[in-house]
Amino acid sequence: MEILTENLEELVAALPTSNREKLRIKLSELMSVYPFNKYEYIISNLFGLKKITLDDYLAIREEYLARNEYLHIYEKYGSPTAFGITWAQSHIHAIAPEIQKPTKKECPGFDNEYDFLYKHKKKHIRIEVKASRAVDAKSDEPLFIKALAWNSKKSFDMNFQQIKPGHSDVFVWVAVWRDVIKYWVFASKDVANNRYYSKGQHRGNEGEGQLHFNRENINSFRKYEAKPKDLLDKIIKAYKRQYSKS
Repeated sequence: MEILTENLEELVAALPTSNREKLRIKLSELMSVYPFNKYEYIISNLFGLKKITLDDYLAIREEYLARNEYLHIYEKYGSPTAFGITWAQSHIHAIAPEIQKPTKKECPGFDNEYDFLYKHKKKHIRIEVKASRAVDAKSDEPLFIKALAWNSKKSFDMNFQQIKPGHSDVFVWVAVWRDVIKYWVFASKDVANNRYYSKGQHRGNEGEGQLHFNRENINSFRKYEAKPKDLLDKIIKAYKRQYSKS
């Protein structure tokens, strides 16, 4: 959004003084209601003043979409449930279709404690998926407006909540920026023993906690990062690490 704002501001700055000042006054008074917001207003005025053509607009639009490949995930899956369950679990399953939803038949004691199972050498690997999105921590704008790009310098706080290390063997965490998606794979004990893991998220919920990713600590998790093509291999390695004595 920052780049789009800069590009439009350059075009506005090139307007004759009277047009430029009139537009800025109108923008300061403008009530934005999606999809009729300040960007739509600026572009329509630039059209009216013949400062841009349809081809110019299409070029701006294509560049914006290329820079914001995953912005639709902020818009379409607004609620935490829609994002964390509907999108994130489906996304991870599409990357690693070998992992499957557990069933009572296969796991009689299953009570929704984890999201997926993977059978590896007669062992069942219990996998929990957690997801979060990077947004400007200081903004009160709608989710899709405050969504951050990977190289943004603004602060963010991605809170992975309701973590129960005792209920799964492996955690797969997925984090979305407007232009990139990142993945981490942890053994359950990697999370439980991490210095950023906070126990006791909810009163009375023993064995449950949360962990915050932010600009200050995200690089400390680099060793757990995974590429999509390596996700299943990382899950198996995390499982082995979970039950190793080291």
